[in-house]
Amino acid sequence: MAKKTKNVEPPIDKRETFVSLGKNFADSADSVPEKLEILHQLQLTDTAIDRLVRLRGELPLEVETLEKDLEQIEGKIANINAAIDEQTASIARNKAAIVDGEAMLEKYKAQENMIKNSREFDSINKEIENQELLVLIAKKRIDEAKAAIDGLKDRLEITEGKKNIIVEDLAAKKADLDTIIESTAKEEETLRAKRDACAKKVDERTMSAYDRIRESNSNHLAVVGIYQDKACGGCMHIIPPQRLIDIKSGKKVVICEYCGRILVNTVQE
Repeated sequence: MAKKTKNVEPPIDKRETFVSLGKNFADSADSVPEKLEILHQLQLTDTAIDRLVRLRGELPLEVETLEKDLEQIEGKIANINAAIDEQTASIARNKAAIVDGEAMLEKYKAQENMIKNSREFDSINKEIENQELLVLIAKKRIDEAKAAIDGLKDRLEITEGKKNIIVEDLAAKKADLDTIIESTAKEEETLRAKRDACAKKVDERTMSAYDRIRESNSNHLAVVGIYQDKACGGCMHIIPPQRLIDIKSGKKVVICEYCGRILVNTVQE
């Protein structure tokens, strides 16, 4: 007895459209009218969610941009503070170098009284000159570090001022966004629960095509009705008479030949 071969489901192609998924509709356990109604309800629910999201306007993007600006400016402040710390450490190192240098100068000058020949005299004088030069260099570096710190503190004050403006603006934007989200939270929660329920009834391949078509269109419509009883509600192209009959019967899956959306028998809102 020959063994029955098991059909292997090919991997989902994210580029698939409803046109290429015709067989899925035919093989589905749900009847065509039931599947069309589920997809229609899914689209209506997503459209309602989109409406709530639009109420937020540009606020989410503005909040995200301000958060990035705040992160960048805090990085700049950290870098400036690190530079100030480095200059402060440089001052401390050079002060210590001056103390050491002055101690060496006292030592060499004390040795001048015990010089026995010109060779020792030249050697001691050379060491004194070197130490005096090192002390002068250390003092110069201290002055340069102090000037650098003054400049860095000026930059820090300006940068912190910019940060305060961003913090205030961000707080205001977040408050506005939170107010809008709070006012629509209950409705959105209900809609998302309804969407999840609809999505569970749709096979994975069809759901992938649905999401792809929604994301690729500015109006986020993948399932549309008939516009003015003659055109696709998505792209507004005229629908042939026979296909209009098929759409209104609800017994066939009809795909717009221009935009690839599913056409259903419902009044376009």
